[in-house]
Amino acid sequence: MESLSVSEIIRKIQKFPKKNLIHLPTPLYKLENLSQALGGPDIFIKRDDLTGLALGGNKSRKLEFIIHDVLDKGADVIITWASLQSNWCLQTAAAARKFGITPILILFKTYDLPEEYDGNLLLDFILDADIKIREGPKGGVVKAEDVEEILEEIILDIKEGGHSPYVAPIGGSMVGGSMEKPLGAISYVSAFVEMLEQAEAHGFEMDYVIHASGSGGTQAGLAVAAKALKGGTKVLGISVSDDKETFGKDVLTVAKDTVNALGLDLEINKEDIIVFDEYIGEGYGIINKEVSDTIRFAAKKEGIFLDPVYTGKAMLALFDLIKKGYFKKEDKVVFCHTGGTPALFPNKDKISKFLGL
Repeated sequence: MESLSVSEIIRKIQKFPKKNLIHLPTPLYKLENLSQALGGPDIFIKRDDLTGLALGGNKSRKLEFIIHDVLDKGADVIITWASLQSNWCLQTAAAARKFGITPILILFKTYDLPEEYDGNLLLDFILDADIKIREGPKGGVVKAEDVEEILEEIILDIKEGGHSPYVAPIGGSMVGGSMEKPLGAISYVSAFVEMLEQAEAHGFEMDYVIHASGSGGTQAGLAVAAKALKGGTKVLGISVSDDKETFGKDVLTVAKDTVNALGLDLEINKEDIIVFDEYIGEGYGIINKEVSDTIRFAAKKEGIFLDPVYTGKAMLALFDLIKKGYFKKEDKVVFCHTGGTPALFPNKDKISKFLGL
């Protein structure tokens, strides 16, 4: 099991074709004020909220590969699902429209937000996506079994109408539906290489990459790349929904599928998947004061906006881990901003209340 060079892993990724949807590379730079305020380690940020498609986010990296697969399979309709204010669904709808594909979004009410057209839901509507709203598991992420019945109905209707559907699994992470390879995770193997090259250009080596982990594809791709390239970088996934035992298994499954898809001579195991579940709070998408304070602190120090569902919780985790002495002062930590900023707006009342308005 030898480590790969960057050029070797790039060649393996290039076997998977993609459509150009976004602006790469996204910026990576040091958060000088936060690093100073927290007293070390050195904190850098990878701005995957600036990918350029539909207000940006990590999902659009995945969709470059997935949209190519949709077109390659001759589909003219893409169906996917997630929560009511899903970043994934917005990005999917935008990518689909760019290539003349009709998006159908099954949106589940998994937390206490009104069905008003605000945030991502408003943008879904502007994109003229076919939106179907359903009740979902409160405080949790929608699972494949939650959507089986409605999926069958939609697929039947589409085929009877003479169209060809492509079913994209939630987050573009777990292999399933029409997606036969872990395309979302493969995109984040590529993203890790991009970060590695940027860090080298800035004159440092990444000790840690920390990010919000929801469906597991981003973490799986980063973890596979980190191990394949043997640079010693640890990837820390901050779960926004499930406990670390359950979620860690999902990430490991996607990681193993990624290793196989890329043909890597690599053993990836449970110890390579580091998940923290201490920052979920009351559940997926449920806002609290700690996350609201974290969003404000990051905004005041760096002029960067985090979202309350994903990146706010991940940054809260970073702050707390620093306080607990998890990192050494000389460590270089890259915070991956995975997007989701539109979720601030439908949560405005709660955030305002927690911040004392």
